[in-house]
Amino acid sequence: MRSVAALCLRVGKHLLITLLILLCSLWLAMAVWIQQPLPLALTISVMVVWLTLSALTLGSGLNKLKPYRPRLWLSYSVLFGLGLLWYFNIPAKQDRQWAPEVAQQLSYERDGNTITLHNVRNFNWHSESHYDERWETRRYDLSQITGVNVMTSYWMGPQIAHTLVSFDFKNQAPLVFSIEIRKEQNEQFSAIGGFFRQFELSLIAADEHDIVYTRSNVRGEQVYFFPINHLSQQEMQALFLAYLQQADALRAQPSWYNSLSSNCTTLVYDMAKSVSRAKLPLDYRLIASGYLPNYLYDLKALSPQWDMQTWYRHAHVNPRVNSYPSLSSAEYSRLIRQGLPTALAAKP
Repeated sequence: MRSVAALCLRVGKHLLITLLILLCSLWLAMAVWIQQPLPLALTISVMVVWLTLSALTLGSGLNKLKPYRPRLWLSYSVLFGLGLLWYFNIPAKQDRQWAPEVAQQLSYERDGNTITLHNVRNFNWHSESHYDERWETRRYDLSQITGVNVMTSYWMGPQIAHTLVSFDFKNQAPLVFSIEIRKEQNEQFSAIGGFFRQFELSLIAADEHDIVYTRSNVRGEQVYFFPINHLSQQEMQALFLAYLQQADALRAQPSWYNSLSSNCTTLVYDMAKSVSRAKLPLDYRLIASGYLPNYLYDLKALSPQWDMQTWYRHAHVNPRVNSYPSLSSAEYSRLIRQGLPTALAAKP
């Protein structure tokens, strides 16, 4: 029995090491391919050399390679270490040729409860590539915040959605915050590239008719709108200010987008967790962001008057707005809220 257990332990250890080498080898090869730090031919050559060394290291237990095993493992370790050193020192930058929709950075001034925002985006979208550019300065009163809404926009199946957060004000148009990739001109989003430092982070503050309309009416994404329950005035103001602090941080030091750890949902979760009185547990639905509304429902952040299936039916924005050839900002904001319950304030 002891010999069987020892054999199983050795086999398990060997499989674990093999899996680790495979994952490390593929990860570094993908990082080199995505980043392409050298001309294409040299990049391919580096990848071939690295993958060949990885294969030889994996096969170093074979009789023909046993004499070279120590040198193979040393070479592999040194090159992987150098690869990590290179990768984690790739700097995020501010001075690229940015796409027009992310060219400006949000900034603000605060005077008590009055917030003056600079570079609020209010584009008029005719198509994905044709739009009228407008960057505006707007003033908001923190004491006039009346509600917070979470929107999910589905662009890649039911598991993955883009998360946006909208703030309602008593006597003013809503304002949306969206954490996005900061694309360069002629650059397209890549979920794989998002794992390998291909994109910097961008925080956009925008009119709903800009940043939500372009998803529901221009790109044809399926958008859902969820008013959030039981937030106190203090929590809503703190969340608004948390977005501004994030804008400050990105202006001071650019940061990388990461499809897993620093994306449109996880960063919102981090901010919400820092200001919420309620406990916000970690959950797989923060990664599988398409199921974020279900997570909110389980936290009782959505009105319990409907089950989740009914919520999705009522929260669906597209059927309410797609039949209109044109909409003003006020009309669009009114329609996407049509038929939805008013959020309840938290008990003091």
